[in-house]
Amino acid sequence: MQPMSRQLNHQVAPTSLSAFPGQPFPLGATVTDTGTNFSVVADGSPSAAGAGESGVVLCLVDAAGEERRWEMRDFTHGAWHAFVPGVGAGQRYGYRVAAHDPGKLLLDPYARRVDSTEYDLMAASGAGIDTLGAAPLGVVAARSAPVPEGPRVPWEHTVIYEAHVTGLTATHPAVPDELRGTFAGVAHPAVIEHLKQLHVTTLELLPVQAFASEPGLVATGRTNYWGYSTLSYFAPHPGYARGRGREVEEFADMVRTLHEAGIELVLDVVYNHTCEGGPSAPITLSWRGLSPAGYYLPEWIDLTGTGNTVNVAPLATIRMITDSLRYWAGELGVDGFRFDLASVLGRPHGGPFDAGSALLTAIAADPLLSGRKLIAEPWDATGEGYAVGGFGLDWAEWNDRFRDDVRDFWRGAGRISDLAYRLTGSQDRFGDGRRPWASVNFVTAHDGFTLRDLVSYNDKHNLDNGENNADGTADNRSDNNGVEGDTDDPAILSRRLRQARNMAATMLLSTGTPMLSMGDELWRTQGGNNNAYCQDNPISWIDWEPMSSGEPGPATDLLAFYRRTLDIRLGAVALHQGEFFSGRPTDVGADDPAAVAVSAPDLAWFNASGGRMSEADWADPHCRTVQMWVNGTDVAGHGPHGELLTDDSWLLVLHAGVDPVEVALPDGEFGVAYLPMLDTGTADGTPPDSSPLSADLELTVPGRTVLLLRAVRPGG
Repeated sequence: MQPMSRQLNHQVAPTSLSAFPGQPFPLGATVTDTGTNFSVVADGSPSAAGAGESGVVLCLVDAAGEERRWEMRDFTHGAWHAFVPGVGAGQRYGYRVAAHDPGKLLLDPYARRVDSTEYDLMAASGAGIDTLGAAPLGVVAARSAPVPEGPRVPWEHTVIYEAHVTGLTATHPAVPDELRGTFAGVAHPAVIEHLKQLHVTTLELLPVQAFASEPGLVATGRTNYWGYSTLSYFAPHPGYARGRGREVEEFADMVRTLHEAGIELVLDVVYNHTCEGGPSAPITLSWRGLSPAGYYLPEWIDLTGTGNTVNVAPLATIRMITDSLRYWAGELGVDGFRFDLASVLGRPHGGPFDAGSALLTAIAADPLLSGRKLIAEPWDATGEGYAVGGFGLDWAEWNDRFRDDVRDFWRGAGRISDLAYRLTGSQDRFGDGRRPWASVNFVTAHDGFTLRDLVSYNDKHNLDNGENNADGTADNRSDNNGVEGDTDDPAILSRRLRQARNMAATMLLSTGTPMLSMGDELWRTQGGNNNAYCQDNPISWIDWEPMSSGEPGPATDLLAFYRRTLDIRLGAVALHQGEFFSGRPTDVGADDPAAVAVSAPDLAWFNASGGRMSEADWADPHCRTVQMWVNGTDVAGHGPHGELLTDDSWLLVLHAGVDPVEVALPDGEFGVAYLPMLDTGTADGTPPDSSPLSADLELTVPGRTVLLLRAVRPGG
């Protein structure tokens, strides 16, 4: 976009257009057979509207950049509206609001398309400077046929893969150059095949709603790569389209292709703040010029750490957010949403978190949205906003306690009792009437170290971000295993890969909803950068070269490990049940006339000696070994079509100690032997010996190892 900083001529009267009052709803620009209805919430003068002095002006901009204006005269239900005959899809438009800065040509918050995501910083931040040609405009979009509904994967069978449109596709050798970094690239058969081989059911994309870089980034020549800087809550990001102007169609095509492959799409959405900056560097592109006190909390209330916080109390904001969600879910086929800094949405007026707030209730009560996957990031940038386990019955949540406790266990810290809660769905956090799938289990995510960096760095290395390494958390709970960063030492590399497999196996085999972070399965590194939000380059992209070359190495080995573990998980329904364990007795062997039926609980814990875990064991701060036996004869859950499920029983052995330990397998009380299925001591997880192991056997378990054993009845 060409820089522009011309002063607005306030003496120019609005052009007289042939227009009619139109309707207040739906908000935004709605095309009909004879024209377009425009409706916007903005600060004007309703009492003067009849005299044509409302102060809210609709501006139509042609291909040459010339502007025609219409003073909006009708005000209903808090919205200014007008119907302009002859205006159709493709028309660029914006609004001017005299109550604030009439020099700013403002983007419609409901625009289904935007013509750009770039702006001239001086024009957008300077008072009285006209931004025609220097800021994004809305584009009237035709309504399209709704995308068919997705596969509706039951929560307890869900496997999430968090990814970025560009990072996932930028270097994939099978994706043509022109499709890399686009919605079409995500939908490429090679990318979908990779997801299917991992048994991913649900792709979660970082923000794809149109976003613009914050003023601080623009001023220093950087960009917001992640996209947590929303410009429009309705428009797909134009930079992710192969052809400009086709972003809506290409997004819809991507969703259809994913659905045809049996994969759901969840979008990461950012309704807590916008791209318009804060008190130190404000810009006016949309909401700040339309109704700053209506859309934002006062500038001294910063719950997001970005300088601005969306005011979620007013009806107009609640309507905007729920209308946006319904548009993406209803017309574009999106299967769910992950809400960034979701605690903000439950803090109207910036007050204490309230799970029953008007906005959160409106989302959960909506007939359409209540049938979608709703995932909260249950915190904000303040201590008061930490609300893990505090959302309502309709919500799943990112579980940072899972992340922290698993990281702690494998680096030799933390308590074994905390790990036990995480392995079984975090009932201490979500046992409020919800199911264990409400815990979205993750060890890594876009924000923080990759899995490789988690075992390769003790400290963050964020100098490339241009903030003197002051950005990003210092609480990484990581372990570099002896050397900071890359090394050729085979012993250190072997230990790092083993620890990576341990944490991956713990996540994938725990009860709850596992979330994989893009590229972890391919040994992806960001060079120790734990906040790569502005790195649109190989730092943040998956390196697909190891897959394309076929050469053996850490990446191909780790990918094989992920595939093996997820293959096992797919068939081991007892390990991802739809209800919490309760200690209920079940009859082991009751369906086998040759076996003795023995009453056994749905879950049992054993120490390294093969005895039941005691209170002293649970309280021992040095305990680093535990065995978890899961009864598969009475699975609490259902299949994808509601069918009852049964499974074998499973024994999960976790040993985080550095030295080997003798582990006695649980005795014949359960009438079983044990078949090795997974061993993190090998590169791809294949047990070195798959022969059945008898009950009561003392097994030497090497340091830092996860074993998964399938319980089989004698002769089974």
